Amino acid sequence: MIDGDKDKTRGGGSPTPVRPERLRGPVEFVGRAAELAQLRRLVATPPCLILLEGEPGIGKSRLVAELLAELPGRHLVGECDDVPEPFPLGVLLDAIRGGADQLGPLSPVAGALAPLLPELADVLPDAPPPLTDPAAERHRLLRAVAAVLAALSPATLLLEDLHWADPATCELLRYLSTHPVEGLAVVLTARTATPGSSTPIHDALARTPPWSVTRVALGPLDADDVRRLAARTLRLDDPPQQLTATLLDRTAGIPFVVEEVLRTLAERGGDPLADDSVPFVLRDVLLWRLRPLDEATREVLGAAAVLGMAPDQRILASVLSLDRMAIGAALTTAHRAGLLHDAGDGLRFRHDLARQVVYDLVPRESREWLHLRVARVLEQELPRPVAQLAHHYRRAGSGADFVRNAEAAADLATERGDDATAASFLLQTMDIAELPRPVRVRLAAKLGRSAIDGLSQAEAIPVLERLLADRRLPPGARGELGLVLGRMLRQQGEALRGYTEIERAVPYLRAPRRKAPALAVLAAPDTVVGRHVDDHLARCAEAETAAAASGDPAAHLAVRIARASLLLELGDPAAWAIISELRASAELADRPREHARACLNWAQGALHAGHPEQADALLAAGRALVDETGYERLTSLVEATELSLDRAAGRLDGLAERLSRLVANAERMPVTLLDARAELATVLARTAGSDEGSTDFEYAGRALREVVADARRVGAIWPLVQALSALARLTVAGRPDEATRHAAEALTLVRGKGILVWAAEAVLVLAEAAAAAGDPGRAAGAVAELEAGIAGRDAPLAQAALRRCRELVPA
Repeated sequence: MIDGDKDKTRGGGSPTPVRPERLRGPVEFVGRAAELAQLRRLVATPPCLILLEGEPGIGKSRLVAELLAELPGRHLVGECDDVPEPFPLGVLLDAIRGGADQLGPLSPVAGALAPLLPELADVLPDAPPPLTDPAAERHRLLRAVAAVLAALSPATLLLEDLHWADPATCELLRYLSTHPVEGLAVVLTARTATPGSSTPIHDALARTPPWSVTRVALGPLDADDVRRLAARTLRLDDPPQQLTATLLDRTAGIPFVVEEVLRTLAERGGDPLADDSVPFVLRDVLLWRLRPLDEATREVLGAAAVLGMAPDQRILASVLSLDRMAIGAALTTAHRAGLLHDAGDGLRFRHDLARQVVYDLVPRESREWLHLRVARVLEQELPRPVAQLAHHYRRAGSGADFVRNAEAAADLATERGDDATAASFLLQTMDIAELPRPVRVRLAAKLGRSAIDGLSQAEAIPVLERLLADRRLPPGARGELGLVLGRMLRQQGEALRGYTEIERAVPYLRAPRRKAPALAVLAAPDTVVGRHVDDHLARCAEAETAAAASGDPAAHLAVRIARASLLLELGDPAAWAIISELRASAELADRPREHARACLNWAQGALHAGHPEQADALLAAGRALVDETGYERLTSLVEATELSLDRAAGRLDGLAERLSRLVANAERMPVTLLDARAELATVLARTAGSDEGSTDFEYAGRALREVVADARRVGAIWPLVQALSALARLTVAGRPDEATRHAAEALTLVRGKGILVWAAEAVLVLAEAAAAAGDPGRAAGAVAELEAGIAGRDAPLAQAALRRCRELVPA
């Protein structure tokens, strides 16, 4: 079953023969004294959260084993699986189970874990009533885990292989980073993220404050460490320098590989540098250990590598049609050969690197057959392990079976509120070339709904674009997929492309309950260039008609929120009555996520109109709702709105640094990025002074021009008008002609939108430039246009600018 490839990696000769004794006991722990001391210091003063990172085989598990071996107190340990079922918080729940017998009094919120831990029903409080909002339900679950951890503390929580963690676990760890549990030290291990890719745990922790997570990176062993390891393992006082150099070169200093090579050298005996068959890479080490095994043992070991790190003997027996005794005997033989080790709960591969080598040695046709056999056996399990089934069917090349199980896994994840995991399964189905069009469309619709609030938008967008390019796509599917694509593009910062896709989708949306929210999105005026406010008002009226026809309270609520936002931007006093009515309504109170989003959008509209007090109150309400529900996607919007309010209020001290941090971390919610950059550039311009030769002046000008260029590219009107107006303000003193050009462009854009309230700063710059040139009449038309455009409007900021304009340019 396992290919017996005999290729060797040759070592060099040695002038002095080295004859080590056979290995006695485990390879000793070397080379991590500084990291171990750092970990000891950190866990000694909880609460703390530590991320231990490094490439596979670098020694993360060995290091934390050394830490726990001498660490007093309670240890809660969990390990992520490489093919986990879509069960949120699985690794954390495993760790909690391990300490359940020591649970003390619990907060009532801990009852939210009762459905997930039925075996602890006698110690957990009763489960609370379900919530209607999935985000609120998920946040309550996070609080429940934190409450149980608090009851188990003081303790050390060790979670291994977090690169395989489910998004809910990563969200909980992010929550713990800013809501630490007193007395709890959290230690995580994960593989280092590779360039161009990331994992949910790295994404989650990237959004935490810098002080909340301590990152400890493990690198390869150096020459001195390798030499010490060789000396202790081979029982040599002074290993030859050539041996150390060869080991370091062939193993890249990866501790697991160094240990396996040294273990084999010790077991072989003889001169390691004189023997041409000495293995110096992991593959050759394992080939040497496989060589004496009989064919039956190799067959079992190959099937075990296909099954996973900790192969189940019962499943292996069914896959290979052997009895359990034969399987046990073969695994025991592999254990004696150093290919497996006893983890206390059964035999398993010493490391995933070793399992992968054995897996790769199985011929491809045999691997596919084994994956298919494993899948057929797992089909009989109840409940069906759909994620594992999808994995094995895909490796077996059975596309239809893979899609069937991947969809089931996605549905299960969606049912449990885990949109990100659902999207990852559905994205994989899109790679199956032979997928029938109706099936692809159905799965793409599910993908779109999952990716809207998941982490897979960038990957899902091209999938949806390819489907929409197919002229044979049914009209209903075109509407649904187009709407989802438009929403994703908007969330990725592609304002005009997203708006246009939704415009195209609306005629194909048959159900009024789907059409109403889509039209409500098109009613928002502060997003795109090229659409007049009359168009937005018409879309809003259409949305209200569709909502009434639908009879759907959610659709009606979405349209009412949009109407308030539109009137607020117009400076229509009627907006405040709608906002007050909605905020007092049960419909909005029962949907805290929508309530939070609405408050933040209204806060921004209040800022645009010049109502900082109302904006502050709405922001506070939105922030409280985000904290209450744990709806992490809105955290960037909360911070962006808060910083905009500080800028509008003139609170500039330290503001540029805070905005810079937001910009650096805004990739998780790109829709906020351009607005944050516009705010940052505006603050830089305000603090740069008027000295055109200064570095600050040039830097601010460059930042504003970059925002202008990017806003033009994506068609985002509000940051474009803001940046042009700020650029005009920056240059009005030294380069009035340039300032006039920028202000005139901003006015033209606002004129095309039909909301003259937004033009106040640009018109004021035009008036100042004309007055400074001794020709105030040159700005008379613009000032008159502003006056007419804001007449009767509830727009204090624009009214104040108009009064200043009239001082410079009398009527």
